[in-house]
Amino acid sequence: MANHLNVAMIHAILTLHQRGWSQRRIARELGVDRGAVGRHLVAAIPKPATNPPLGAMGSGEGAADSKAATLAENPPPGSDAAITGMLPGVEGVESAPKAATNPPLGSEMALPAPASAASGPASDCEPWRAIIEEKVSQGLSGRRIYQDLVAEQTGGAPSYDSVKRFLRHLRKATPVPFRRMETAPGQEAQVDFGTGAPIVGPDGKKRRTHVFRIVLSHSRKAYSEAVYRQTTEDFIACMENAFRHFGGVPRTLVIDNLRAAVVHPDWYDPELVPRLEAFCSHYGTVILPTKSYTPRHKGKVERGVAYVKDNGLKGHVFTDLADQNRHLLEWEKGVADTRIHGTTRRQVGQVFEQVERQTLLPLPAERFPFFHEALRTVHRDGHVAIAQAYYSVPPEYVGRQVWARWDAHLVKIFNHRHEQIAVHARQESGRFATAQDHIHRHKTTSVERGTVYLLRQAALLGDEVANWSQAMLQARGVKGVRVLVGLLSLAKQHPGADLNQACQVALSHQAYRLRAIRELIKAPDSVGEQASLLESHPIIRGLSEYDALVKDAFRGIDAGSLAQSA
Repeated sequence: MANHLNVAMIHAILTLHQRGWSQRRIARELGVDRGAVGRHLVAAIPKPATNPPLGAMGSGEGAADSKAATLAENPPPGSDAAITGMLPGVEGVESAPKAATNPPLGSEMALPAPASAASGPASDCEPWRAIIEEKVSQGLSGRRIYQDLVAEQTGGAPSYDSVKRFLRHLRKATPVPFRRMETAPGQEAQVDFGTGAPIVGPDGKKRRTHVFRIVLSHSRKAYSEAVYRQTTEDFIACMENAFRHFGGVPRTLVIDNLRAAVVHPDWYDPELVPRLEAFCSHYGTVILPTKSYTPRHKGKVERGVAYVKDNGLKGHVFTDLADQNRHLLEWEKGVADTRIHGTTRRQVGQVFEQVERQTLLPLPAERFPFFHEALRTVHRDGHVAIAQAYYSVPPEYVGRQVWARWDAHLVKIFNHRHEQIAVHARQESGRFATAQDHIHRHKTTSVERGTVYLLRQAALLGDEVANWSQAMLQARGVKGVRVLVGLLSLAKQHPGADLNQACQVALSHQAYRLRAIRELIKAPDSVGEQASLLESHPIIRGLSEYDALVKDAFRGIDAGSLAQSA
């Protein structure tokens, strides 16, 4: 903008500065350079008054009236009249009387007193203040309020940026107080990690530690334990040790969104680590993660972690983890439990023993079974690899990820909804564990399905087919299983009536070869001829003739052997 500001802008700078505005804010609101604001404020510092030249000042009523008229037309810098007349957009500046007078000689400029309303230009949202305040009380967001104004106000609506600025000023002017949440005995515990005391080994090297702390929300009874890492295993072990220390289990656990416990943070529907879900199910409790970046949701343990760091561990150095945990246990018992809490004004240990201990859920008979858990991808053969062994899953999970959970005896596999889809006995390295129902039906041969399945399918084709199949299996044994598969394949090529008629003829002549069934099906009109072929043929001898032939052959062999011996 121009190097020289007009009179109205200078008056506005002086007035807003008198009302407590900073130079940065004045420059931003009026759209001028901050250096220009500073120069005009320095120039406005009053100079020592000097006596006017003789004859310069008028005397009498006429002179006073003339001065009043001049002031009314040209008000002095900094007066309300000047600001109101030349800068009507500045909010909170009220009109001054028309007949203003000069301030006394040597005094500061007569600037108006600060107004009760907020200074600055009027917001575009001011006409809708009541509507916006009502929507804020309903808990609506700025985006939702802007959308409602656009939809509901036919006479136009302010911009989204105006709504955001108005809401910022509105919340700053009327802050909402925090609500203190107190819980019933045994209802809630809050959990968090902090920095523990260092471990200095025999070689002089320092090792960092983390301190786990859980605080019962009613009595403020706490348990602390130092660990090297914040893994899921460490978190579960610390929680279990705390429950054993308390002698019971709180009904809910409030934690932050640490990676050892929460897979996907979500205030409305968080996803926990499956092993932690199993842990909560084992102990009958529920984990409720806080909203991200909102530590006040677990303020009791936030202050409790600071307390154990400043009072229990600060200035201490330990030789090993066990040494630090022994110190923490003694400190909890001798210091933390005996203090008078600043909020409850009662002794922590006494409230726990008299009120809260008996309200905790009972401990289960056994500890939580320790197991390993990891995501696994199902291979093309329908198996997942776990500890160098392979375990089958249902065929619809091929190529997908599943959760595998295993211990020394069992392997359990879960889908993404944590529903168990397979369970196997633990196998040695290189071995496969395959459940029969995990093999796709297109990859299961008829022979693998067994003779019972094959006979059931044969019975569906007709009584004659079923009778021939049973007789054939009795006569041919294991070899007959493949014959039966071939018989069922014929049903896909020929009518059932032809197949039943062929089986009837073949069974009557005890012909248990699949070739005979095929020949009988090929010539359904000459079934009698085929039957006679089976009964007698010039080149086919009867069984009695073969029996006599065999006996004659054996007699000849015996006679020859006797002649040689003689």
